[in-house]
Amino acid sequence: MPETNAITAEGLVKVYKSRKSEVRALDGLDLIVEEGTVLGLLGPNGAGKTTTVRILATLLRPDAGRATVAGYDVVKEAQELRSVIGLSGQYAAVDENLTGRENLTMFGRLYQLPATEARKRADELLEQFELTDAANRTVKTYSGGMRRRLDLGSALIGRPRLLFLDEPTTGLDPRSRLGMWDVIRRLVREGVTLLLTTQYLEEADALAHTIAVVDHGKIIARGTADELKSQVGGERIEVVVRNSSDMGKAAQLLGDGHKLDEHTRRITIPSNGGAQRLVQLVRDLDEASIPIDDIGLRRPTLDDVFLSLTGHAAEQVPVTEEDRLTAQRAAGRTPA
Repeated sequence: MPETNAITAEGLVKVYKSRKSEVRALDGLDLIVEEGTVLGLLGPNGAGKTTTVRILATLLRPDAGRATVAGYDVVKEAQELRSVIGLSGQYAAVDENLTGRENLTMFGRLYQLPATEARKRADELLEQFELTDAANRTVKTYSGGMRRRLDLGSALIGRPRLLFLDEPTTGLDPRSRLGMWDVIRRLVREGVTLLLTTQYLEEADALAHTIAVVDHGKIIARGTADELKSQVGGERIEVVVRNSSDMGKAAQLLGDGHKLDEHTRRITIPSNGGAQRLVQLVRDLDEASIPIDDIGLRRPTLDDVFLSLTGHAAEQVPVTEEDRLTAQRAAGRTPA
């Protein structure tokens, strides 16, 4: 039966050994990414996200297990695979002393495009990423957002069927981040499959069709954002009391099952009754003469899901420029 998924990984194991220790970065990781979709890969620092990306992008060999990407075995058919994937790391891997057009043309030549086609493809990407006006400026004059767009353009120079994006918006201002989101959505509409790692949970919420949470080298949860949020529980009501001295009285009024955060003067309780329960609590607090600074009905967030599953903050380990150059050298595109 032909391969129908863009990515299939089964039982991936990777162990890093030193004289004094042994770290099991992946411990039987299984992963599936459907064609034309975005998978958001989340996990705490050291969970195995970056190792997963490096194996799938042919930068590392697994110690056990197997994986296919775009129908190619990542070990046995690594050379063929490299011609149909793109990788954009956390830091823009472009030459700041070259112009934007020169950078893209250079990457086109590294991908073994004929000179004329490389220049044509560079102009197409400059227009696509709204960099035409800056095409002949050196990259060192570019803003952070412009550099990230140029870096993504360089990863697309060979028209990859599948793209690995490692923290594509890290360090960008909110406007530039939203601009990158639009670019990513456009790529998906064009049929590109994406595996996205990000430290911004709202980014995964906004972009990913499916989210996989990895911890201790294994996938511990997978589903849509709404499916994962439903695992945490229903809605909750949060009340911020104005005076710390009123917290005990307010907590007693709110009833059983509440959680107190004395530092923020916040009381959280499960919401049984939704908006009607919220209205009733406002009345009860007013009648009890308990002033509040804020009250609201909150849905679970991906942050709630993440902390519930892993107990850790979401931090990513970047795929470095060195990794990317290593992949290019392995494909015979750059001098060693």
